Amino acid sequence: FDFPLPPRRTRPPASPGPLTAMPFVDTEVKLDFKDVLIRPKRSFIASRSQVSLDRTFTFPNSKQEWSGVPLIAANMDTIGTFSVAEVLAKRKCITAIHKHYTIAEWKAWAAGKGHDILKYVAVSTGILQKDIDKLADLLKEVPEVKMICIDVANGYSEAFVQCIRDVRKRWPDVTIMAGNVVTKEMTEELIFSGADIIKVGIGPGSVCTTRKQTGVGYPQLSAVLECADAAHGLGGRIVSDGGCTCPGDLCKAFGGGADFVMLGGMLAGHDECGGEIVEENGSFFKIFYGMSSDTAMKKHAGGVAEYRSSEGKTVKVPYRGPIEETIRDCLGGVRSACTYVGASELKEMERRTTFIRVTQQLNTVFTDSTKVNPVKVEPPAKRAKAA
Repeated sequence: FDFPLPPRRTRPPASPGPLTAMPFVDTEVKLDFKDVLIRPKRSFIASRSQVSLDRTFTFPNSKQEWSGVPLIAANMDTIGTFSVAEVLAKRKCITAIHKHYTIAEWKAWAAGKGHDILKYVAVSTGILQKDIDKLADLLKEVPEVKMICIDVANGYSEAFVQCIRDVRKRWPDVTIMAGNVVTKEMTEELIFSGADIIKVGIGPGSVCTTRKQTGVGYPQLSAVLECADAAHGLGGRIVSDGGCTCPGDLCKAFGGGADFVMLGGMLAGHDECGGEIVEENGSFFKIFYGMSSDTAMKKHAGGVAEYRSSEGKTVKVPYRGPIEETIRDCLGGVRSACTYVGASELKEMERRTTFIRVTQQLNTVFTDSTKVNPVKVEPPAKRAKAA
């Protein structure tokens, strides 16, 4: 250098005690689905019907192979129901069945309507000893289930990591989906501990208030991009869990490297979902709530414990009829996105996707509320009563 360097600055010693570290600020821009669009590319695909959404995975720890369409219904008690599983399985999609069904209910369903679709379901569990005991009983009674979803809000706890290790040791050939995390290092840690599919997402869900209550979270698209890179380097897989508001967000998740996409709010309000139906001023709604909401905790744990707060909310979702049409719409959007980037198979989506930063996603001059001739949908029980 041909100019004098400034004198070296040293931090004055703290008084009293040793130097204290300042909080670290990562100034790199992180992205959500709303921050980008997918750039179209030249394509030789003549029709959406030529696009295959089927994927085949061999998981790194269970060594199991799975084939199907990588869409997952979330393990919420209003979404991950047996009835939803029966519909999604027809499309070869997965349902993460919520953990509040009894063993007797599982046995009855697995011997009946669920008998032929168990490859498209995952059994959900927490990490408490009572959860693992129930899981053991269920896998003993319904051994055809080959996928476990170990679900906690905070996937960074050592107790969670140890649970994965224990479950892997006890059931070496069962595929483990586990989360939630949002960073590379924890994605790698969970795969090293025995998980096969890492659930990615903290706070993006439509009825999640973790970011509001705790200030903790990570923009979902950046989380997907970073965690997918870490997982794929180890032969693992990720599921983007939360943050999708429309079929285009599923496309961005797959384009960002997600192997699976999990949906909750986008599937709420249908016949097959749980939740009470309510009528207001001639319109019908279904109750939908987060699994850390006061509604869920009152239902399943007797209330919100003194040492914690609710990290979910309860909403009324307009009643939407059968879920089949929504699934068709979601998968149709993904097929269409594949044609825009020239991907004849879903597995090509990631390497053919280029994201562009944007300041606006949609033209909002007309919204759903101003549709011409909107269709009023009534629940089956209401229609039967009227007849």
